[in-house]
Amino acid sequence: MTPANAARSRGSAQNRLRLRRRKESVATRQTLGLRERKKARLRQQIIETAIKLFRKQGYENTRIDDIVNILEISQPTFFRYFPSKDAVLRDIGKRGFACIVEHFKSELSHEADTAARLRRLYRAMAREVEADRPLWQAVVLSGAMDPVRSPEMREPEGVAVGLLREILAQGQRRGEITRVFPVLHLSEFMEGLYQTVVRQWAVDLTGPHKLGERVDSAVEFFLRGVQP
Repeated sequence: MTPANAARSRGSAQNRLRLRRRKESVATRQTLGLRERKKARLRQQIIETAIKLFRKQGYENTRIDDIVNILEISQPTFFRYFPSKDAVLRDIGKRGFACIVEHFKSELSHEADTAARLRRLYRAMAREVEADRPLWQAVVLSGAMDPVRSPEMREPEGVAVGLLREILAQGQRRGEITRVFPVLHLSEFMEGLYQTVVRQWAVDLTGPHKLGERVDSAVEFFLRGVQP
């Protein structure tokens, strides 16, 4: 074999090797991608099944066995995704904060005075919570969205409260909100007021069931207190 032919042969072998490695890399990525999608799908199925059971029979009466039996998976498989039943609710709590954040962002993207923003914002949030009372009762009773009982909620809550601060800060700059109190304090007051109303409504099964009315009253109370 001439040197030129030998060089071509080596080059061809190297090309074949590179091609094979490229195909193997693509196949590996596809396998990993499929595996991750399957894991994400099962995680979502666990959450959705748990939510249905929480709504139907209550959080306390729902066992992990109930969830795994419906999905036809083992308890060890469940525990690979969630260390406990409470952890499922905490995941739901994070989604709750994500929804709240979207409401705040929506209000910040529209021009309106502060009073109109807060009324519309909290009315929309109350409608969503009121439409799913059994689930929210479970969330409240478990402390799944309480940043004190569930420290992993501090960051998502902080994002939501930060957006509320921006709404109130804009109101102060326009002369719609008092400057006597710092925005930080005002946002904490409003957030605490809303959370207290929701918690009370969620567990007060014998009292009035119109969360929207309670939230409307809370917002009007706050607006009167922050007038300049």
